Amino acid sequence: MTIRNMQIQDYDKVFALWRACKGMGLNALDDSRDGIAHFLQRNPETCLVACSGQEILGVILGGHDGRRGYLYHTAVSPTYRRQGVGAQLVDAVLQAFQRLGIRKVALVAFAQNEAGNAFWETQGFTVREDLIYRNRALVQLPPISADP
Repeated sequence: MTIRNMQIQDYDKVFALWRACKGMGLNALDDSRDGIAHFLQRNPETCLVACSGQEILGVILGGHDGRRGYLYHTAVSPTYRRQGVGAQLVDAVLQAFQRLGIRKVALVAFAQNEAGNAFWETQGFTVREDLIYRNRALVQLPPISADP
């Protein structure tokens, strides 16, 4: 397995992987080819894929604002889970953030995603009880149905 920077040419395989993972929160704008191309352009060093040959086993999208890093859409193919793929992706993106001078990384996980939350605990990410997460959509973000 190799870990490398994600390229827009990986989009179809990555999108198929996201769709194969139960509970991914995808929307038709941010997660479109154009939306991901924009994200990759802003974050070329912190969006990674784990590959074996031509197959993409896992993906992690990392972005930052120059101060804090954020993780999005981390997924490992159900076939390759519990083999260290996710942990290696997390290690690689955290190293990339450190090279960029980012000192703290955050993520949002759906409360009902028990497997995902258990994984993040093993990676040293703690729950913040002192915060309330808020957001405001500036445009309509049509969801992509949760499961194909």
